[in-house]
Amino acid sequence: MQREQRDPMRLLIIEDDKEAAAYLCKALREAGHVADHADDGETGAAMAIEGGYDVLVVDRMLPKRDGLSIIEELRRRNDETPALILSALGQVDDRVTGLRSGGDDYLAKPYAFTELLARVEALARRRRPGEAETVYRVGDLELDRLGHTVTRAGQSVPLQPREFRLLEYLMKNAGQVVTRTMLLENVWDYHFDPQTNVIDVHISRLRGKIDKGFETPLLHTVRGAGYMIRDSAR
Repeated sequence: MQREQRDPMRLLIIEDDKEAAAYLCKALREAGHVADHADDGETGAAMAIEGGYDVLVVDRMLPKRDGLSIIEELRRRNDETPALILSALGQVDDRVTGLRSGGDDYLAKPYAFTELLARVEALARRRRPGEAETVYRVGDLELDRLGHTVTRAGQSVPLQPREFRLLEYLMKNAGQVVTRTMLLENVWDYHFDPQTNVIDVHISRLRGKIDKGFETPLLHTVRGAGYMIRDSAR
């Protein structure tokens, strides 16, 4: 029987065994998904915090930082991205520790790829019960989450990772005012003084990239409230 076609997922594999990671990423891509890789805990944590992933696959024992601490930090930041823990530690107590640290599933090594894929797909379905929205559009601006690309009027708009995350959040909430606090908590994951100018700097850079040279501005400042992205030509 032919396997049911699934929506493509964007996955982060945090695994220090480069051979195992290369095999897993290759298999996931052949299954139609996007797979990024980090080979140590610090890099993996930074990429996970940057966001944009449907599911994380996290090795428990990593150099520089262990996998459970990565998941614990994400949960403290109210980031509920599903996480599948991989580990050679497969006893009941090990699995319980992993799940209590914020993991959503636990798979002991060695594992069968078909089982890992089924578990990852189940986690993605649990988080996104409806049809996954992978492309956002506002006017002639288009953001592709899976391809990690942005175009306006068919022209490529190169963005830095934080700018992409900022634009993604704004487009996800298109037509609505997004406050500075909302941006700090959902794009930077910081909980500090919303008067910091880090947002102003990034908004200015983003506006210069998506609006400069175009007749219709899309990114608007709502004085005293925050920011909004909308098609003002409509």
